[in-house]
Amino acid sequence: MGVTIKTAEEIEKMRIAGRLAADVLRMIEPHVQPGITTQALNDICHKYMVDEQKVVPAPLNYRGFPRSICTSVNHVVCHGIPAEKTLKNGDIINIDITVIKDGYHGDTSRMFMVGKATVQGQRISQIAYECMKIGIEMIKPGIRLGDIGHAIQSHAEKNNCSIVREYCGHGIGQVFHEDPQVLHYGKPDTGLVLEAGMTFTIEPMLNLGKRQVKLLPDDWTVVTKDHSLSAQWEHTNLVTEDGFEILTLHPDYGF
Repeated sequence: MGVTIKTAEEIEKMRIAGRLAADVLRMIEPHVQPGITTQALNDICHKYMVDEQKVVPAPLNYRGFPRSICTSVNHVVCHGIPAEKTLKNGDIINIDITVIKDGYHGDTSRMFMVGKATVQGQRISQIAYECMKIGIEMIKPGIRLGDIGHAIQSHAEKNNCSIVREYCGHGIGQVFHEDPQVLHYGKPDTGLVLEAGMTFTIEPMLNLGKRQVKLLPDDWTVVTKDHSLSAQWEHTNLVTEDGFEILTLHPDYGF
């Protein structure tokens, strides 16, 4: 599948889906407390999405994924499956939300500190956020994806963190994952040239230790090989005529 250029009508549908996904993250924030299970977080989100928002939770049954959200705790890099794992004080957790509204996807994730954050947890979360922000702020027609990946990688490594290379951002629209692949590392002046109307995620995964990861036997959960903390932030973005629009921005959160 090639890269799709979205029409004005499609972009408006993606704005709606994006706002709804952002709203789920805002809704769940007060529930992210010591003592709650990731399964309970999933159930609260699922009920809110299905009953209140009238949207489809995109992860549920996607290629066999068994839950409605992803919950990645501490050394889990991505695709953590909600279960009876109880969150404890000092944990960090990425909650990844994707909704489908009128056939279009909105995809976003953010880090939450559970109880009193540790210095290391705050640090990896902050640098991952900065990497996402750096990448998004570069979006405009004519720039190449390699420039964005290089800038993200450079900021991570300057701060003695590593970029996970096995997983990347992606085009999105009527299809959950479509072209282009958006690498969070790369060389300047390489890769796809951006055009207005493209929509894709930027979602760098950063580790406090080495970049190597492994896939657990459930075939979904990805963890750091050295058990170091990992963090990720994600927004769905639109290339506009002169820059970018974040489609999953929530007014309570700012960027």
